[in-house]
Amino acid sequence: MVIHVVQRGDSIYSLANRYQTTVDQLVALNGLDQPEDLVIGQALVIPTDYYTVQSGDSFYSISKKFNISYEELAQFNNLDLNTPLQVGQRLQIPTPEPRTITSNAYIEPTSDPVSETLIQSARARAGSLTYLAPFSYRVNRDGTLNPPPLDDFPTIAANNRTALMMVITNLEEDGFSDELGRIIVTDEAVQDKLLDEIIRIAQEIGFQDIHFDFEFLPGENVEDYNQFLRKAKQRLSENDLLISTALAPKNRADQQGQWYEAHDYGAHGEIVDFVVLMTYEWGYSGGPPMAVSPIGPVRDVVNYALTEMPAEKILLGQNLYGYDWTLPYEPGGEFAKAISPNRAIQIARENNQSIEYDEEAQAPYFNYWDEDGNQHEVWFEDARSIQAKFDLIRELNLKGISYWKLGLAFPQNWVLLDNEFDIEKLR
Repeated sequence: MVIHVVQRGDSIYSLANRYQTTVDQLVALNGLDQPEDLVIGQALVIPTDYYTVQSGDSFYSISKKFNISYEELAQFNNLDLNTPLQVGQRLQIPTPEPRTITSNAYIEPTSDPVSETLIQSARARAGSLTYLAPFSYRVNRDGTLNPPPLDDFPTIAANNRTALMMVITNLEEDGFSDELGRIIVTDEAVQDKLLDEIIRIAQEIGFQDIHFDFEFLPGENVEDYNQFLRKAKQRLSENDLLISTALAPKNRADQQGQWYEAHDYGAHGEIVDFVVLMTYEWGYSGGPPMAVSPIGPVRDVVNYALTEMPAEKILLGQNLYGYDWTLPYEPGGEFAKAISPNRAIQIARENNQSIEYDEEAQAPYFNYWDEDGNQHEVWFEDARSIQAKFDLIRELNLKGISYWKLGLAFPQNWVLLDNEFDIEKLR
């Protein structure tokens, strides 16, 4: 696969001709709703391993485009670095051998029955997933569970050899509850009831992994949470169930803040089978505009995690969404609207805006003015930003990737995932 960034003068027809593919393929792979109206700066995935040299190209510029060394590019094509490239010359782009990774995606039903949009999303993407994770089973204060609607999810998972992940949370009506979390990790009777319920439901429905997403626990309960996980690990292992956890994105052991303090990376790395690092939400709906998962801070979190646990236990968290902020940003003011990557492209097109790319954050963005005269700033994901995360997974030999969440249109992610990796299947 090649990632092409649309330039002024490009058309879907000229690109199909340049890369010797078809318009239909480009439309399908990129989910293009208006293929005759491309956006300058829009990234497209192209189904080819070849590149046709354009005016102004050099070994260096082409190698930078494809994230390889210029020496490797020349050697792979049996060319002398000192010989100028010719316009129209075809170069083969070396591609790495696929490696096998674990992939997970959360899916969050907000209606009962589950919306057809989510059902179709699960059906379309389950083949690319090791785990499908309905979000979530909410713990009650007596240790019983409130289940999410599942509808066809178990059947879809089975038909695609995808394992089901049972997500357990301390969510209550107003969000993650520190008091509920404290009860769970300190009350033995509640724990026993909870683990009994988990095992019963997992065996009844066919969950293979039990995933604890306990957030905003009081910092003083860090060791209580660790002890609960040790207890859960023993009970679940006796019943042939895996155990995993979601971890707040820390970059050091003593990071302050209630989201972080009760998450002991070292203990989780020792106890559970694998973890999901929640490496997103630097740019969040209530904060100032910025990339949701900028590559620098993401790398910092992973580098810290690697000091506490082996790489083969780490799933890199990845957002499948962006945000549209109304400017000027004011703390406590209007929250940004979550949007899919495809919707971001539509907004840029509707407002005749080019897409920029922040090389430091490895994320696309643009600004526009709405019909009421308000300025907006949009940050989202595209083929380039997701490829940067895949490169990080390869570089650091991580276990894989975990997506939040299905139901948001980003077809390029799945094209690149299936091209870059073989997906582990447990069934």
